[in-house]
Amino acid sequence: MPHDIVILGVFVADAAFRSDRLPVLGETKIATGFTLGPGGKGSNQAVAAARAGGDVGFITRIGDDAFGQMGQRVWAAAGVNPLITCDPDHPTGAAGIFIEEGSGRNAILISPGAAGAITTADLTPHAALIAGAKVAVTQLEQPVAVARDFLRIAQAGGAITILNPAPATSLPGEMLGLCDYVTPNETEAAALTGIAVVDLNSAAAAAEALLAQGVRQAAIITLGAEGALVRDRKGARHIPQMQAGTVVDTTGAGDAFNGGFACALAQGMDLDRALRFATAVAAISVTRAGTAAAMPAAAEIRALLQG
Repeated sequence: MPHDIVILGVFVADAAFRSDRLPVLGETKIATGFTLGPGGKGSNQAVAAARAGGDVGFITRIGDDAFGQMGQRVWAAAGVNPLITCDPDHPTGAAGIFIEEGSGRNAILISPGAAGAITTADLTPHAALIAGAKVAVTQLEQPVAVARDFLRIAQAGGAITILNPAPATSLPGEMLGLCDYVTPNETEAAALTGIAVVDLNSAAAAAEALLAQGVRQAAIITLGAEGALVRDRKGARHIPQMQAGTVVDTTGAGDAFNGGFACALAQGMDLDRALRFATAVAAISVTRAGTAAAMPAAAEIRALLQG
């Protein structure tokens, strides 16, 4: 069955530790809290898009283990259609997340596990679904070459293509030309352009540089509490952050934004309306602990937008 949104990415189990501040190298601290739950950028974005009202298929590779079973339960609950390869030779991935209480800032270490072994062969059974999607999304937690091939298949089929270039890494020269939209944060934008993003003016310069590198429609730089900066052929504009309550955990904010953006585009919203929708999804997500568990439902998003 076709899906409006197809996402390629990683699922990992998130082991999240909370403390009054992040530890420094060589230091041992007693955490104030711990949770174990679902994560991985691709999986989080798929859950966000599905809970926001999207019809989502998610391509990934998981191990034949308890963490993999966790992922399948999460996707079933959110309404994500799993397009998975079960790999008996590699464990499902895991992430260590350190959250600073008060600010919600975080530091993350990821071991992709089975998803790190994703190859283009994992895309082949789903090529028609990728090409037939309205929107196709990927990130860089799986091998870059596979993300490139995914975008190439999607673009050839006429899908709107979104690259969330996270974590920051170098890209093949032609890869941005396969993207209708690219959605880096400040650090990732700097890595791709060499321009340090410290304010709206530098964000606009970095976004313009990304368009010059081949991005087809718009570069969208997410700026945390400052919202986002979008630059398309019409010019640059600031998308302010929304307030949905006290910030608890910013870990999944970028994934919430990307999943919401994909959902909005699949529903036919224009760029500025889609960005406002994505901003609302992110604003709600940071008021809750966790990543996939923090993604809001469509009714909550509508309520914030209408408020």
